[in-house]
Amino acid sequence: MRFTKMQGIGNDYVYVDAFQNKIAAPDKLAIRIADRHFGVGGDGLILVAPPTTAAQGQGAEVRMRMFNADGSESEMCGNGVRCVAKYAYDHGITRSNPMKVETGRGVLTISLEIDAATDKVRSATVNMGQPILDLPLIPVDAEWLAQTGHPHEYQIVLDPEKRGNTARGEGGKGGITHGIPATFVSMGNPHAVIFTPDVKAVDLEKIGPQLEHHHAFPRRMNVHFVQVVAAGREDEPGEMIMRTWERGSGITLACGTGASAVCVAGVLMGKAARRVLIHLPGGDLHLEWRKADDCVYMTGSATEVFTGDWPE
Repeated sequence: MRFTKMQGIGNDYVYVDAFQNKIAAPDKLAIRIADRHFGVGGDGLILVAPPTTAAQGQGAEVRMRMFNADGSESEMCGNGVRCVAKYAYDHGITRSNPMKVETGRGVLTISLEIDAATDKVRSATVNMGQPILDLPLIPVDAEWLAQTGHPHEYQIVLDPEKRGNTARGEGGKGGITHGIPATFVSMGNPHAVIFTPDVKAVDLEKIGPQLEHHHAFPRRMNVHFVQVVAAGREDEPGEMIMRTWERGSGITLACGTGASAVCVAGVLMGKAARRVLIHLPGGDLHLEWRKADDCVYMTGSATEVFTGDWPE
């Protein structure tokens, strides 16, 4: 089976052409092929597949199926979908630009920047769609949250004895202090955004898995710690630094849907402008949450690293 290793600002996956290959158990394959010691190595496996009939009706020519390194299937990956578009264009599956790609979030539109010298995709801008802020739809169980006094910020209750009626609505006044304040956003998958004065000081390896598997998150949670460098203004983008614990993969160098959620959370919390430059360990992403259509637009690179053959 032919595979291609690709990365979007360090968010690396193994890509397989599912137009040509029939993958019977992609969840099991993801665990083996993403292993960084005994496999190809990566944050997971992404299948570049034919779209469903329903998505074809919406103009999709290719489908992204994403599996984390632990074998769990995820709805969406912003860095991954840019690489899917690059794969589809560079490998001749479709030459559409803009391109429509089916994801677990729905059909997304991707505008491609083509290198004139090589006729290959250099970077892409993805319409990530409108953010979901309704807790049950993210999903988040409010039973494990306490109010903080801000309409878009909640305290994640860490002490089981503090849950219940107090956590549902009286926590902000009731003195619950054993918790972590967060803003919750879904971009097709769930994100908790936590602002901090120094992202380097966060023990992400310890707190990441605790929050990912917290009782409040029935489908687990992607967790992002964010430091605001500059708030920005209408005519000048803001600037932030983020670190990510990604559900099913652990600490990753980048998370595109997470950066989108951070952009939204920054606006909701009054910490950043609608346009923002976000520094991730793997590189930079440009985000904009546009008022015109309420959609988040993400621009970043997509890079092919190498190809190879995996013994089936």
